[in-house]
Amino acid sequence: MTVQEVLALAKSREVRMVDLKFSDIHGSWQHFTVPVNELTESLFMEGLGFDGSSIRGWKGIQASDMLVIPDPTTAFIDPFVEAQTISLICDVEDPISREPYERSPRGIARLAEDYLKSSGLGDAAYFGPEAEFFVFDDVRYKTTSNESHYRVDSEEGIWGSDSDEFPNQGYKIRHKEGYLPVPPLDKQMDLRNEMVLTMMDMGLNVECQHHEVATGGQAEIDLRFDTLLAMGDAMCKYKYVVKNVAYRNGKSATFMPKPLFEDNGSGMHTHISLWKGETPLFAGDEYAGLSEEGLYAIGGILAHAPALCAITNPTNNSYKRLVPGFEAPVTLAYSARNRSAICRIPMYSDSPRAKRVEFRCPDPTANPYLAFSALLMAAIDGIDNKIHPGEPMDKNLYDLAPEEAANLKHVPDSLKGSLDALAADHDFLTRGGVFTEDFINNYIELKTEEYDAVRLRPHPYEFHLYYDV
Repeated sequence: MTVQEVLALAKSREVRMVDLKFSDIHGSWQHFTVPVNELTESLFMEGLGFDGSSIRGWKGIQASDMLVIPDPTTAFIDPFVEAQTISLICDVEDPISREPYERSPRGIARLAEDYLKSSGLGDAAYFGPEAEFFVFDDVRYKTTSNESHYRVDSEEGIWGSDSDEFPNQGYKIRHKEGYLPVPPLDKQMDLRNEMVLTMMDMGLNVECQHHEVATGGQAEIDLRFDTLLAMGDAMCKYKYVVKNVAYRNGKSATFMPKPLFEDNGSGMHTHISLWKGETPLFAGDEYAGLSEEGLYAIGGILAHAPALCAITNPTNNSYKRLVPGFEAPVTLAYSARNRSAICRIPMYSDSPRAKRVEFRCPDPTANPYLAFSALLMAAIDGIDNKIHPGEPMDKNLYDLAPEEAANLKHVPDSLKGSLDALAADHDFLTRGGVFTEDFINNYIELKTEEYDAVRLRPHPYEFHLYYDV
């Protein structure tokens, strides 16, 4: 929408409030709300001020004044607010220089798109994430200096097969057997449909929804691919809908990658393709129908994968999913169709327009603006420097002979490992000023604090292992 179309929408829908949303470094939306009389043409030029020092990882209190600049193309009627409200996703600017704030994830996504165009390589980068999540009926957790525990529960979880549900009707999904069952095993069909219909009402282009592999309400809703910035916005809307629809139905949705032990975690497999005009740059006559550029893009992603993980898998919990031998791919290899390789070339269609690369490592705790931007920069670096990925691995990488497996490289097995990799390898991110040294240093500092917060606390299972030593 244009500014005038937003103003007309607000009038025709009798909007009373305007909600201004923006993403912090962690990918969480922040917001504040103003009456509709503030919704004028000048708002889209001059913006509104807020205190940046109160946002995690942003300005210090000595330079806290910031501006949000609403993007009219992102407007939607908010379905979760009682008063008729129009929501707008905003960019963040410095009020003195009027330059984009260098720690704003949405601003980084804009710069990444601009860098692709300025490179002459392509005009657009398309991303198609497949985000998974869990929906629980009850969630409880607590950590103090002398106590730590968590508990999640689900009406379809296998652990509830003997619970007092009055009556307990059974139909519980066993561990790792949740992929595509019909009701009554799948008890969240109506809930996911409500999520999909709400997303569609907000303008999102949904392809499908289904139950995922894990017990306890694991789900996936897929959006149709879009350009980098647009898909970053879409994923923020997606999470907003999933959490709020679950909440208004008395349930709780989480994008935490690994909330359950001994069951599949939630990933965000991400499909990537580059285009120049109407030409798909990844289509050609090489392996699996790829072009040389497509192979080099894979080479760049594999070369920088340990550093990328700090952004695409940015939590301590992420690395409880990235474990060799389980569903999540951790081996730095590529293949057609092979889901055990970290980069896959989907073979569903022979059309050059469908040719893409799937990076299977990311999880949905990633900030979509940062993750997509970092993946684009790695792909561009691979193409520019002709980084060939080597030979494909068209075999089950989880079932190799020990001597063969010993030669394979893997992603880091901890948040600390990926942060160390990012500290050593980030020149590809700072090209064109897309990511700045300030952003990367600040990001590493923030995430190191998270790593230390977990590292310093006793784990409940340590009592099981060591209390009687």
